[in-house]
Amino acid sequence: MTEQINWNLNPLYKTADDPEIDAHLKQLAAQADQFRNRYKSRVAQLDAVDLATALQNYEQLQSKGLLPYLYAQLLFSADSRPDQHKALFAKVREQWAKISEELLFFELEMMKVEKARFTKLTATTELSPYRHYLNQLRKGAHYTLSEEVEQALKRKDLSGKEGFSQLFEELTSSFSFDFVMPGETEIKEVTGEELLALLYHPEGAVRERAFTTFLNKHQENALVLTACFNNLLLDHERECALRNYPDLMTPTHLSSETEPEMVAQMMAVTEQNYGLAREYFALKMQLLGLKEMKNTDIYAPLPGSKRHFDIAEARKLVFDSFNSFSPQLATLADSFFSDQRIDCFPAPGKTGGAFCMGMLPGYQPYVLLNFTGNLRDVSTLAHELGHGVHFALSQDQNLYHYQAPLPMAETASVFGEMLLTRRMLDSEQDKQVRIELLCVKLEEIIATTFRQNALTRFEIAAHKKRAEGLLSPDDYCELWWQENAKLFGDAVQMIAPYRWGWAYISHFIHSRFYCYSYVFGELLVLALYQQYMEQGENFVPLYLDLLKAGGSAPPQELLNPFGIDLSDPGFWQKGYDFVRGLLMELKTLTSS
Repeated sequence: MTEQINWNLNPLYKTADDPEIDAHLKQLAAQADQFRNRYKSRVAQLDAVDLATALQNYEQLQSKGLLPYLYAQLLFSADSRPDQHKALFAKVREQWAKISEELLFFELEMMKVEKARFTKLTATTELSPYRHYLNQLRKGAHYTLSEEVEQALKRKDLSGKEGFSQLFEELTSSFSFDFVMPGETEIKEVTGEELLALLYHPEGAVRERAFTTFLNKHQENALVLTACFNNLLLDHERECALRNYPDLMTPTHLSSETEPEMVAQMMAVTEQNYGLAREYFALKMQLLGLKEMKNTDIYAPLPGSKRHFDIAEARKLVFDSFNSFSPQLATLADSFFSDQRIDCFPAPGKTGGAFCMGMLPGYQPYVLLNFTGNLRDVSTLAHELGHGVHFALSQDQNLYHYQAPLPMAETASVFGEMLLTRRMLDSEQDKQVRIELLCVKLEEIIATTFRQNALTRFEIAAHKKRAEGLLSPDDYCELWWQENAKLFGDAVQMIAPYRWGWAYISHFIHSRFYCYSYVFGELLVLALYQQYMEQGENFVPLYLDLLKAGGSAPPQELLNPFGIDLSDPGFWQKGYDFVRGLLMELKTLTSS
């Protein structure tokens, strides 16, 4: 029997009813009140020394409020069923919203500092640790409203978009599915992650039955899921109008530090290369011996494949892969197991998918998985531990610069996947296993670039159409079908229930237009990995410095040491040229 591996949250708080949580929230409220009394209506007059002190105090307040909030999120993600977990999450969320209202004046007043004075202040030594944060803050000044309006928006968010986001999570994490598992004869209750894991089952009928069961459950809950989407999309459109954003994606561009033209170029280049995905699908169909390729066949194991990994084997594979690049990276990754900061296996009430929670400077990150033992799960482990070492290395940054900007946030995770894949390819002698490894890697790249591009296009189309009026479930289904059809073309037949594929993508719920960052991250890593292959050991310290920098500079500045120009469309094409190289390597192996 596989050992259950759960995370230990005791370094944060002991239990959901730990009295320390209430004590910290009470302290936070008092300190926030003191901060407001000290600095309200005075920020514009502060000199560099006093402003630096204020920023340090503000950072401490943010950290004190975020710690119980993040703890509650981790508890809820591991098991959303206990009323205690729900109650704690609601309590800290509401308290944090209240405190945020009290502290809102600080950033608003910093935005209104006279331009010449602001420039002079940010040039001082005292404020150099906060310079990038302050400059980014300034970029949003044009779209910021009065304190009273901003407070009102925060209040309505609590019962508005945040409420609908929590409803989506509570509903979907509560789903259970009646299903006859392969090799069994009786219906049993299974989780969504167990069904999705069956997309890697060798039998096509099992794959299609599992995905159909999963999607049908979402169709059965169309009323609530569509209401979540409709209200969240409407909320975003109305807030964009209120703030006079020029485009629905402007808030994402500001927070991600990306230029609209650059993202548009990247997505256009991606669409120009959709043929690569279709070329791979045609080859996969041949390898599977199928007459037609369904979207439930994309991740099917190759005939004769029986690769299964337990978590100990997966842990060692990732450790060895990271260690061959940097022993420091490997040690940091393995500490998630030794320090019990990883929750590995599917369970009732547990959030689906996988994530790494970055926490705060001074607190180590946590990883959640739904590990079922296939090769892709091993890659997911490398991906999330890549995130983990990124957060660990950026610990010396202050809270404002701790997290990398959104597009850079996937750098270490995807690089970790590449290290794993290449090590396994180089050490594997069996040609059939090498073919399987290349297939998995190509499928991951297709999912992370082409599929995420299609998801972004769907999201853009849905937001634009929602601005014209209420959308029905069929409206969402049709938009989803159209965008996926552009990717699959004639190479892949989508099963009918896949019309409901939009309904389980949590990024649409929690992070507007997040999905393009995966495209950015994947193509960037392919470029960085090529440099590593060319430069060897000389590349390692540059890469580690990139991770240590967190979000302390804009993406282009962080990438300058590597000679990368994000404004060059040719840069994005180089990533797809690398993908074509992998595809050619696979074709050579399969034809020999």
